Amino acid sequence: MNILVTGGAGFIGSHTCVALLEAGHEVIVADNLSNSKVESLDNVKLITNKDLIFYQIDVTDEKAIDNIFSNHDIYGVIHFAGLKAVGESVEKPLKYYYNNLVSTMVLAKACLQYGVNRFVFSSSATVYGDNQVPFVETMDLLPTTSPYGETKTMSERILMDITNANPTFSVSILRYFNPVGAHESGLIGEAPTGVPNNLMPFVTQVAKGKREKLHVFGNDYPTVDGTGVRDYIHVVDLAEGHVAALEKLTEGVHIYNLGTGRGTSVLELVKAFEEANDIQVPYEIVARRSGDIASFYADALKAERELGWKAKRDLITMCRDAWRFEKNYIEYS
Repeated sequence: MNILVTGGAGFIGSHTCVALLEAGHEVIVADNLSNSKVESLDNVKLITNKDLIFYQIDVTDEKAIDNIFSNHDIYGVIHFAGLKAVGESVEKPLKYYYNNLVSTMVLAKACLQYGVNRFVFSSSATVYGDNQVPFVETMDLLPTTSPYGETKTMSERILMDITNANPTFSVSILRYFNPVGAHESGLIGEAPTGVPNNLMPFVTQVAKGKREKLHVFGNDYPTVDGTGVRDYIHVVDLAEGHVAALEKLTEGVHIYNLGTGRGTSVLELVKAFEEANDIQVPYEIVARRSGDIASFYADALKAERELGWKAKRDLITMCRDAWRFEKNYIEYS
């Protein structure tokens, strides 16, 4: 089946391309490379020994998207493309609302026009806001702390309304938690441009000597050691969850948490990284970041029950794989 993967050159997108190709699907990638490199797609081909089709376009470009749909018989869409830096979204809200919402609407419009009835949406646990843990799919969503989070909530609402109005259109909304790790080959992984927004690439860059030390934002939360607790999931597990969601999609709207169901504190992750890789990661406790919440982790039982999917890789594996990628990574110009 031809699967269109938007944002397919990115961290989660590239791993999902591998999972799709290994599952026997054909992959078409649309990505503007604003926060990714085309070399990641070259490495996807190396890992799988299979080819894919790449369009360097912006997914908000209606004509460019129409061109893809008119030239290929698309079976389903997995929509990753979007801006994702929480802090930047606070500073540049219009940029985030435009990019993240318009891209979703352009894709949905093309799906309806060309009779493509399978749509998997990359959402986020941020839609839960500061809710009670563990987060479960049936919870009322609370206001999020950033425009980024609001774009995910709004995109979910848009897709739900489209599905309600078009009964043959089916959507799987995947709310995932904190993807880390890398492919075991070390060929693809998380390689953000500029200063990382996520914890693991910051840890790996400190370990590599690219950065002096890790800043730990707050140690006075009501958690096991005072640092923030998150649900870290291996990116390959996450990618496999997308394939399961696509292949098992039935009519209507389906919402799934993709996480491990376990919380890990910042310092627990740092200690696990040091243990897994026998390397020290210097860190400094600094003030809390505005908008951060103390703890969030998933109730992921629905995905296991309905999709037959469960996160399998443990924290030590996540740390080893992330470090293997960082050691091998060459920054492309």
